[in-house]
Amino acid sequence: MIEIRQLQKFLHGGGHRVDILNGIDLTIPNGEFVAITGASGSGKTTLLSLIAGLDAPSAGSICIDGQDITKLGEDALAELRGRRFGFVFQNFHLIPTLTALENVILSAELNGTAGAHKKSKDLLGTVGLGERLDHYPSQLSGGEQQRLSLARAFVNDPEYVLADEPTGNLDSTNSDRVLDLIGELHRVRQATVLMVTHEPPVANRSQRILTMADGRIVSDEPSRASA
Repeated sequence: MIEIRQLQKFLHGGGHRVDILNGIDLTIPNGEFVAITGASGSGKTTLLSLIAGLDAPSAGSICIDGQDITKLGEDALAELRGRRFGFVFQNFHLIPTLTALENVILSAELNGTAGAHKKSKDLLGTVGLGERLDHYPSQLSGGEQQRLSLARAFVNDPEYVLADEPTGNLDSTNSDRVLDLIGELHRVRQATVLMVTHEPPVANRSQRILTMADGRIVSDEPSRASA
């Protein structure tokens, strides 16, 4: 479970304080699929980065299954991310000199996942890349690269998957396919999924939609899919 209390993030510049997040309180039960939406600059990506331990809050707490990660050092945070989190980014962040299979295997091996080769190969088959194992990212379409990112994110059976605009660079066909895969992997692997998006149809593929504005959560409702 993710429990966030009075979370704030602000920066100082030019003699002024700029508030990015303003006292957010939020609880996300294990296994839930949550979309975080809102206009550009509303704070949604900052919130995701703080939950991942990629940035430090100015005040407040973020507890993952009872552990306040804001009190952890960088080494402990890195271990937490590797062991319990999977990430899907808008711009893929694949290693260009590694094949599709090697990109996934590397993630598995870095985290000590047993049977890394077979598990990576099987998962690439699940996301429709079973015939593309030896292709490099530059040889894959945008939709294929994002499906490769999904395989990499799920290979270590993460408890939490954080997706930042996972369909932002995709056409409607590939967007639908990636969302179908995220939904399927969420159901099968029972991971908690937090997905940032500015697109209402994408948000409605989740179970719960948080809408942000001016660094606050202004709406917290079930999605149409779960209504």
